[in-house]
Amino acid sequence: MASRSIARSEVLRLYAVLRIAMMALGLLIILPPHLFTRLFTRRSPFASWFLRWAGWCAGARVQVEGTPVRHKVLYLANHVSWLDIMVLAGATGCAFIAKDEMQGWPVLGWLAQQNNSVFVARDSRQSVHRQRDDVRHALLSSQPLCLFPEGTTASGRDLLPFRSSLIAAVTPAPEDVQIQPVALDYGALSEAVAWVSDDPVGQVAFDVMWQHPRIPVRIAFLEPLDHADFADRKAIAAHSRAEIAEALGHGALKEEKPV
Repeated sequence: MASRSIARSEVLRLYAVLRIAMMALGLLIILPPHLFTRLFTRRSPFASWFLRWAGWCAGARVQVEGTPVRHKVLYLANHVSWLDIMVLAGATGCAFIAKDEMQGWPVLGWLAQQNNSVFVARDSRQSVHRQRDDVRHALLSSQPLCLFPEGTTASGRDLLPFRSSLIAAVTPAPEDVQIQPVALDYGALSEAVAWVSDDPVGQVAFDVMWQHPRIPVRIAFLEPLDHADFADRKAIAAHSRAEIAEALGHGALKEEKPV
């Protein structure tokens, strides 16, 4: 029995390597048309196509509930896994508000730039006005924008406090921009796919891929906020967190101090 278990583990590891090779092949195929498209327009559809392909290769099987707003929208989503970016971008074509250190990550940083991520230095008060302008400019483009207001990944079974300071760039919101809460639910595999350790993303991703060849994930697009509520970032954070918690089946949340 032990030898069979070891043999099965080796097969699954080889299968994970094969899927990584499929991701690399997909990148090589889309790269020429993507770079050519970027010569003429800011948004290339090939970036989200690749992220959808990479998510599928990684094992994500996405079920979408609700209706996503497609233009001039900020998604506020809970953050669980390294898979979140692939499944959300694959489903909507959205860009992300990301921490500035991500720009220096090998491969991933370049891919984030190609998908028009907005990089922010969350602890830099000197650059806050420039960052706010960058976010507002991105929101007024045709590409949806996504923010993880927890500021980091959580266990998948808990929601961290939503940092209302991260929402400041859209309060008050530019004209016609909507804010839509989004719940990411990995069900029984939530804790297994959560990235809560200090291990490198590559190691975490590989471990998940060989241990869980198929990863069901539900993306629930919730009711967009009323435009009249945009002036109060703390209310936006509290309302969105409560809506996402309900969609995840967390029940009533403990009241959190405003962040």
